[in-house]
Amino acid sequence: MAPKFGTSGLRGLVVELTPNLIASYTRAFLASCPHGGAVHVGRDLRASSPALAQTVLKTVTGAGLAAVDHGVLPTPALALAAGTAGQAAIMITGSHIPADRNGLKFYRPDGEIGKADEAAILAACETAPPPAPAPGTLQQSAEALRAYAARYLDAFGPSALAGLRVGVYEHSSVARDVLGDVLEGLGAEVVRLARSETFIPVDTEAVDPETRTQLSDWCRDHGLDALVSTDGDADRPMVTDAAGRIVPGDVLGPLTARSLAAAVICTPVSSNTLVDAMQGFTQVRRTKIGSPFVIAAMEETAGARVVGYEANGGFLLGFAAEGPAGPLAPLMTRDCLLPILAPLATARAAGQPLADVVAALPARFTAADRIAGIETDRSRAFLEQLTDSPEARRGFFDGRAAEAGVDLTDGLRLTFADGTIIHLRPSGNAPEFRCYAEADSPDRAEALMRETLQAVADRLG
Repeated sequence: MAPKFGTSGLRGLVVELTPNLIASYTRAFLASCPHGGAVHVGRDLRASSPALAQTVLKTVTGAGLAAVDHGVLPTPALALAAGTAGQAAIMITGSHIPADRNGLKFYRPDGEIGKADEAAILAACETAPPPAPAPGTLQQSAEALRAYAARYLDAFGPSALAGLRVGVYEHSSVARDVLGDVLEGLGAEVVRLARSETFIPVDTEAVDPETRTQLSDWCRDHGLDALVSTDGDADRPMVTDAAGRIVPGDVLGPLTARSLAAAVICTPVSSNTLVDAMQGFTQVRRTKIGSPFVIAAMEETAGARVVGYEANGGFLLGFAAEGPAGPLAPLMTRDCLLPILAPLATARAAGQPLADVVAALPARFTAADRIAGIETDRSRAFLEQLTDSPEARRGFFDGRAAEAGVDLTDGLRLTFADGTIIHLRPSGNAPEFRCYAEADSPDRAEALMRETLQAVADRLG
């Protein structure tokens, strides 16, 4: 896959992320976006990340700016540090995609880059770099992780999770140490599990059956009240109940929003519709899939008690909230810790298992997965055929209930007369085809998703 650039950053095969390419995009970012005189740089635990980070640091100082090397840390911790300093950031990570790929995420002093920044960066890549000024400075920092942990320790307090026994699936998550430390600081007993010295691409939105079985086994064998983890760069959470059942990100989102007394929800069209039936929210705004679109919707409601979340669980806080023990400042980037801690603290405060808190929500259930190895051009051509032709849809979905609604906000999202929903969409950053399904039972949602993906594989395989 040739490197691709968008508002999620630059991603591609490691062998194609050459020093010249990395330097070109870094210079273009510096030339076209505000940076506050410095760039904070962090990285995940992929084997390729240290070398890419060194290229970025060298490029930043070569442009005459200060570079702050934070080493290995979660993406939201880097964004918090840079935003607090009023400066830019670049995170070296491929997020949840396989280890043979990597990339860069770009942050302005006020948060993630948007679509306008994307266009400006691409245009700047086509221009020659200016003459090199005097080199900038390079410094090391170990403060960002401490500040990130303190954010939650102060807001939730030392007894927020007292009495809970929580497993941490560490794998190769960049948050594996700080996650366990924060849980312990909030009173939980922590069981640390399955640390890996090689990179494991965990997609919290599409967990494979083998991993699901392992999560369930760990919960049973260790007597856990919950098990938690994140994706590789820790901007997406994973949470299970005591039985090892995964609580989807678009369920963690409403639970977290409710615990913070949020009023306005901004979330992609693919998120579970249970939030629309919940009490207490004044508005639910649906967007295209991707944090830049969620952020744009949040900014349009500035001044409100607004939050955003994605189906992958990444949670954005857009107002000064109150935690159980103290204030929680806004953080306008996807975060993993808040949607892990808030639902667990809610369950503990209520004296209920997490599963009971989830069961009290409106009965809508989602399932999502992907087919890897399908090139985006083929996916898009197939989806355009279905989008343009009701006859093609009837043929492809033969045997399903009648079509009751079509939503083209992002991909093809169909609502059927029996209340089920199927949403088809090519991935924007990998050769993958994604399917989201929603129904009134988890088994039906899972079956719909599997049946649809098999039909796609039969058509495009």
